[in-house]
Amino acid sequence: MRILLVIEATIGGTRRHIVDVAAGLVRQPGVEVWLASSTRRDPNYRGDLARLQALGVRSIEIPMLRALRPLVDLRHLRRLESVLGEVRPDIVHTHCSKAGTLGRLASLATGIGVRIHTPHTMPFLLKNMFGPVQRQLFLQIEQQLLQITKRLVAVSATEAESFTHAGMGDPERLRIVPNGIEEERWTGATALSRQELGVPTAVPLAIVAGLLNTAKGQDLALRALARPGLEQAHLLLAGHGEMDAQLRQLARQLGVAQRVHFLGWRDDVPRLFAAADLVLVPSRWEAMPYVVLEAFAAGKPVLATRVDGARELVRDGIEGALVDIEDVDALAKAWWGLVEASPARRHALATGAPQL
Repeated sequence: MRILLVIEATIGGTRRHIVDVAAGLVRQPGVEVWLASSTRRDPNYRGDLARLQALGVRSIEIPMLRALRPLVDLRHLRRLESVLGEVRPDIVHTHCSKAGTLGRLASLATGIGVRIHTPHTMPFLLKNMFGPVQRQLFLQIEQQLLQITKRLVAVSATEAESFTHAGMGDPERLRIVPNGIEEERWTGATALSRQELGVPTAVPLAIVAGLLNTAKGQDLALRALARPGLEQAHLLLAGHGEMDAQLRQLARQLGVAQRVHFLGWRDDVPRLFAAADLVLVPSRWEAMPYVVLEAFAAGKPVLATRVDGARELVRDGIEGALVDIEDVDALAKAWWGLVEASPARRHALATGAPQL
């Protein structure tokens, strides 16, 4: 069997997902894996490609863009049609919106490959990124593309619920394949010292790990940190992205800059989790956040918004706390509650024990 994976958004969790999928598939007997992807979004992705190629994955670079650029997109569509003619895959498995559109249209135009699509959230659900007219257009496009798609894959049950609520939950097509992690990397990691992190020894320490962008909600965490009751708390921000300068400015404006530690991109996140008292997931949208699974493996309580994935993983008051999306007051209150909890209570949350 020959499979062509197509993705533009080679960043964050989607980058990790495609690497895991490609590496897992190429190890299967009789499976040949091709990967058509863009390398524009994250320079570190080239390292992933090198490792995948060493495993036997065949890579094709197509510089697809996130933004709508009709002439450029048309050129990339034609390139994908050419790739399909050369590779002749049995399955065309697209990921995210841009590659999902171009890859499926190329497959339809050439008549090559069974079409499977994993959205990693749908663009018409992103209220903070697009206006109502754009989202309605995206919904109509996705509904049309669904008609030529054999399987639509959600990476969590709650993401599947969101698809169904939007009229995209055709049971003949929809499947759920949850994200997963290698727990060994997170279990028993040696904590970085507070001195190494530049954090005072005895202060409560939380971490947000992820790309610095609107989706991940680091700005909401900063606003919560400025609320009364959290004056002693410190926050680690592990990640890089387009909002770095904006978030630093916001921290200064809120008067919390001395308690926020911008760590940039890190390859030692398990050690950061081990050093923190809790993991924050203040996201505005997700499909199935890896960070929640990682926090569980690291034995840390989670404070998350009710985004897809998190709202099915985190049982409020058992593994941590859940708050409404963009509710800064509720986020601050729950954060304060975890800071003020007894060591026994925090341990119970970290291990998923019944509420004490």
